[in-house]
Order: sequence, then C-alpha cells, then structure tokens
Amino acid sequence: MSGLLSTLRRICHLMVGMPAYEDYLAHMRDHHPDRPVMNRTAFFRDRQEARYGGRNGGRCC
Repeated sequence: MSGLLSTLRRICHLMVGMPAYEDYLAHMRDHHPDRPVMNRTAFFRDRQEARYGGRNGGRCC
C-alpha cells in the first residue's frame, strides 16, 4: 500500500510542476558532481520560483 501512495504522491507533484527531490539529487550526482546540492527546502523554493516567475527561476539544463 505504501508503494501505491508513494507513486500517487509523485504523480500529483509532477502534475503541479513539482519534480521529485530524489530525481534532482540523481541529476546533480550524474551531471554536476562538482556543484553543491540544495537541501529539500531550498529545492522546493527554487522550483516554486521557477514555476511562478521568481527572481532566480529557470533550470540549469
């Protein structure tokens, strides 16, 4: 049951434009190992700014 809930949560986040923090960590590890990694709170704020036009919006890739 927890696997189903986890999948539903992930789908809901993607539907509203909120990518998974774990995917971000994997991306940074694979593509930018020399850069510092945001914590979960900073990641959430960064994605909210990118989605709603904050001052530091946008993606690295």
